[in-house]
Amino acid sequence: MNASPATTPFTGRLLIDGELTTTKATYPTLNPATGEVLGHAPDATAADAETAIAAARRAFDTTAWATDTELRVRCLRQLHAALDEHREQLRDLTIAEAGAPRMLTHGPQLDEPLGLLTYYARLAETYTFTEDLGESEQRGQRHHRWAEKEPAGVVAAILPYNFPNQLALAKLAPALAAGCTVVLKAAPETPLTTLALADLIAGHTDIPPGVVNIISSSGVETGKVLTTHRDIDMVTFTGSTATGRRIMAAAGDTVKKVFLELGGKSAMIVLDDADFARAAMFAAFTICSHSGQGCALTSRLLVPRAHHDAIVNLVAAGMERVRVGDPADPKTAMGPLISARQREKVDGMVRRAVEAGATLVAGGKPIDPGFFYAPTLLAGVDEDSEIAQDEVFGPVLVVIPYDDEDHAVRIANNSVYGLSGAVHSADEQRAIRVARRIRTGTFSINGGNYFAPDVPFGGYKQSGIGRESGRAGFEEFLETKAFATVVGTA
Repeated sequence: MNASPATTPFTGRLLIDGELTTTKATYPTLNPATGEVLGHAPDATAADAETAIAAARRAFDTTAWATDTELRVRCLRQLHAALDEHREQLRDLTIAEAGAPRMLTHGPQLDEPLGLLTYYARLAETYTFTEDLGESEQRGQRHHRWAEKEPAGVVAAILPYNFPNQLALAKLAPALAAGCTVVLKAAPETPLTTLALADLIAGHTDIPPGVVNIISSSGVETGKVLTTHRDIDMVTFTGSTATGRRIMAAAGDTVKKVFLELGGKSAMIVLDDADFARAAMFAAFTICSHSGQGCALTSRLLVPRAHHDAIVNLVAAGMERVRVGDPADPKTAMGPLISARQREKVDGMVRRAVEAGATLVAGGKPIDPGFFYAPTLLAGVDEDSEIAQDEVFGPVLVVIPYDDEDHAVRIANNSVYGLSGAVHSADEQRAIRVARRIRTGTFSINGGNYFAPDVPFGGYKQSGIGRESGRAGFEEFLETKAFATVVGTA
């Protein structure tokens, strides 16, 4: 692997049944800031995926992993220590492969997600896996009843490219804490970052062989195996809604438990009493975070019609302050998109929006070299247009005017998605009342940050099924079993 600095300790190999291994075929992964080849990753086949599944099945069915909470807690803390020890090498790799700005790796791209491991280690230690339901009297006998939580089984975890560290740990940590075994599939665009976990697990933890298996592949065949195989009990997937629909349908044949965290087209509502300058700056920098490649980012800005032009000017001024460039530079606020293909998609949607009548206020053009795209602002956007309804996954903010508060709520809810949202108002209670009317799973009020290991994250409608992180994220990986025994006659 010729990825990142020469001192990298990561080998870029698969982890299957406790062994680090590679494949005959490999495929290139690119540095999106330059467009140049960064390294080569193993290109796992369907047979490799089946081998990984068999290892995970065996580890779940025949070892003490599912029942030994103390072992699981120790291993989670060992993995946290290993990640902490190799944090800077992983930071450099994440910057190079995902195009994440260095400043973002000190937040949700790397440093903050490490807390998921310690959070779930503590939760596993304190969680009550048994609930006593007391006794009941039926047909002249007394019955003692209770319910126990058990691990869901073998989990297929499928990642996207945008936040490879955060999403890998958001799936691995609760699954392992619950007692599940896992086959983790890296995103094709960021395989080396995810495969770094393989080295750390194999070399620095007591996680038994087969409990965690990590694979990478350039094609869709391995994903098909993971979502249809009879020995997979649960699928957890983060990615596009279109892919999520296919996974849900594929998993339906074997009635697998499915967690889906999908797309978003979240709205930020600026109420008429808000601090317009503060809200505009917040909107500008939010959509530029990781070049807009975040499913929960607010990509629709809803503003009072009477103040539309003034707020548009403030947002445009804010976008001018976003420093775009080399993601390795600590001063860079926005790096590149992940690929030329993604940039072409973003540019095409912006061009069609202008042709449909939107006003291009700022940006709207590629920046070379690499896969950069200028922070883009579109004003006077029709709420039903493609650019207002479909997920762009780029640094593109659309401004939509509204007439009154009820109108703003209707526009915000006019979406097949329901992942996130935001509202700005001088009156916090008013903002909370508006937030409660929006059909989304997460919500920011006046810039409040809900993103943390202990906060459940997920969406309504076509933004997904279930919750990740928090206690709710842990319980996604558990099944409930009820028991009863006869204790005597009535």
